[in-house]
Formats: sequence, structure tokens, C-alpha cells
Amino acid sequence: MSSVLYDVPGPRARLRNRILGVVTVLVAAAGVAWTIWRLAETGQFSARKWELFTYSRVWEQFGQATIATLSAFAAAALGSVVLGFVLAIGRLSDHAWVRIPVTAVVEVLRAIPVLVFMLLLYYGLPVLGLRLPSYGAVVIALIAYNGSVLSEVIRAGVEALPRGQKEAGYAIGLRKAGVLRLILLPQALRAMLPVIIAQLVVTLKDTALGFIITYPELLYYARLLGSNPQFGSPLIPSALIAGAIYVALCLALSYVAYVVERRTRRSPRATGTDAAAPATTTEPLAAPPAP
Repeated sequence: MSSVLYDVPGPRARLRNRILGVVTVLVAAAGVAWTIWRLAETGQFSARKWELFTYSRVWEQFGQATIATLSAFAAAALGSVVLGFVLAIGRLSDHAWVRIPVTAVVEVLRAIPVLVFMLLLYYGLPVLGLRLPSYGAVVIALIAYNGSVLSEVIRAGVEALPRGQKEAGYAIGLRKAGVLRLILLPQALRAMLPVIIAQLVVTLKDTALGFIITYPELLYYARLLGSNPQFGSPLIPSALIAGAIYVALCLALSYVAYVVERRTRRSPRATGTDAAAPATTTEPLAAPPAP
């Protein structure tokens, strides 16, 4: 069976797809094998380079670096969501004197790379007599960029809703603020939740840029360990461990997003149950008594 947009592959196409799949797997396996071979040839698996990670103090510092990463991420994620809602409401305003400046702010914040923003805050503000700690520079830069991105996500979610939703709110006497707060924003948030969580995962990974301004997060500590000449400068082992921690954090956040999305989409209508429905019986009603 075929449709307008898709034709079911025939015997030759299926054979070609199988061949392409096998070739892709073989190429990927060859790439992994070559990478492992090169790491072994350069001594990256030697005991000297991994001896550093047998000390408990190293893992304690890895834990502190992970906490620093999560601390910056938590503050940046919360600030980004709040700023995203504020900017989205401004972008949806009917007043041009509000909408146009907010649009300009969003476009400027989206255009500035996060790393450039961090450098401007950390190294540029002291020229003006203001000093920010590395933590503040990382968090503010992440909030500014990701908040502007989330504002566009939320605005797109609101504008994608059927026009009848807004008109129904006005019909029952709600004002613009009430329609946004009670009708449009909750539905847009539910619809765009996967995109919002995906952007928060990007926020978590962007905390690694803080090592350039000496913020003591995971990548900064991995680079510090990798430059230790006493253990053969184990840069790649340190990067592998830090990368594994980043992957674990991102997978945990993705799982939380999956659970939240699944619970958010549950509703009484989806389950098809109605607690207020009266009980029914199959027995016939008794005839009224004779006078």
C-alpha cells in the first residue's frame, strides 16, 4: 500500500536499504575500532595515565565540579524560563510600544553567542568599574541567550493554537491577560514542553563554556587534571570521564522531561472516565403500587 507522500519500497529497494544499513554499521564499527586502536597506540590506556583516578580526593573534586555545573544550570534554567515567559508576553502584546522594543531585545540576545556574552561580562565589565564572579557571568549569559530562545518557542506555541481558543476566552468576558494566563499559555506550555526541555539540555551543556572564564565546572576540572605532568598529562582520560558525567546528566534530564510530558498529557478526557457519572443498573424499574 502506498500514499501520496510515501511509496512502499519494492524488492530492489529493500535489498538496497539492507546493503546500505550493513555498510553503515561496518563503517561505524571500523571508525570505533580505529579510534580505540589509536588511543591504545598513543598510550591512553596505560596504567600511568589512569593512576590519578585511583585517588579518592580526585573523585571528591569531580563531585564538587559536578555540583558547580548543576548549580549554574539550575539558576540558568530557572532564569531562562522566567525570562522566556516575560519576553514572550511582550512579543504577543497588542501595543507596538511594548512589542517592538521587546522584539529588538530578543533578536539581539539571540544573535550574541553565549561565549562572547560570557567574555563581555567577565572581562568587559571590569573596564567600566564593575566586577562579576565567574559564576554570575556564566549564569547571566546563559539566561540571556536561552531566555530569548525560549521566548520564541513559547510565542510560536501560542500562535499555533486555534484562533477559536482566544475568541472563546473573549466571549466569556476575559481580558487579554486572562486569556493568556488561563487559556493560551497553559496549552502552549504543554504543546511545546519537549522543545523547552531540549533547550534546557542545551543550557546544561553550555555550562561547559564557563571553563574559559575559570568557572570551576566539570570541563575546567578535567582540563586541570589533564595538564598534570606527574601522571603523563592524562587529558583524554579526564575528558572521557567528564564526558561520561555530562552524558549521564543529560540522560537524566531527558528522562525527567519524558516523565513530566507523560504526566502532563494525562487528563480525564484521555482516560475516558467520568467520576461524576451516576451508577446504572440493568434491573427493570418496579411498577407503581395500585391505588
